Amino acid sequence: MRARRTPIWSASSYGPLMLLIAGTYVIGTVAGHRWTVSLLLFAQIGTVWYALRVSHAHPSLRVLAAVIFALSLIAGGWNTFSHGRTLIGLVFFAGSLLYVVAPLSIIGDLGRRRHVDRELMMGALATYLMLGMAFAFSYRCIAAFQASPFFGERGDGTLADSLFYSFVTLTTTGYGDLVPAGNPGRTMAVLEALLGQLFLVTAVAKVVNVWSPKGWRDEVHPSGMAPPADDRTTVNAKLPATEE
Repeated sequence: MRARRTPIWSASSYGPLMLLIAGTYVIGTVAGHRWTVSLLLFAQIGTVWYALRVSHAHPSLRVLAAVIFALSLIAGGWNTFSHGRTLIGLVFFAGSLLYVVAPLSIIGDLGRRRHVDRELMMGALATYLMLGMAFAFSYRCIAAFQASPFFGERGDGTLADSLFYSFVTLTTTGYGDLVPAGNPGRTMAVLEALLGQLFLVTAVAKVVNVWSPKGWRDEVHPSGMAPPADDRTTVNAKLPATEE
């Protein structure tokens, strides 16, 4: 019997999560004031809450997320009415943590799936996007706490710059127009590039492992390999006819 397909915009689909991630990315590219940074953090809380819900997060992970939610709400509210580089650094640190917790839950859900479908693809893409944004927020956190400019002569840049640099690094494109001036920014960039490549390799391996063309599922050799078309004809010819 064929599995029932989940509607893309239902509450049990990763479709709405993709929309929420896109919304937080857009807010991040235009965030230039403290209240917009706080708005971004609040949007992240909603996004991560939905991600944990749709991925059926483990109870221990939900407890950890609840603690981060509480800290994020305090940091976001405080940032709206106060000033200081340390405070803005804490806000971005909370945002980075949020977008690390959610992918852990999504990866666990994807690992339990035995079929390649639209939900698996969207869940993998959501994880990839959230990792890129998590590193972008960590770069902003480092820029807020360290004394020297994060990008050297280019200064600390904007949040949009950090998002651009993060995804360029995650995909190992490396345009070279934005480069961390020193550590720990450089170390974080190396870690992001490694995770980006590891994620792609793992995701492709998962897809190859659980996916097989429709024709391959008709007959299978004892070795697990599908027989050639000629072999199938020969095998079928040797089978005795069944009596009606």
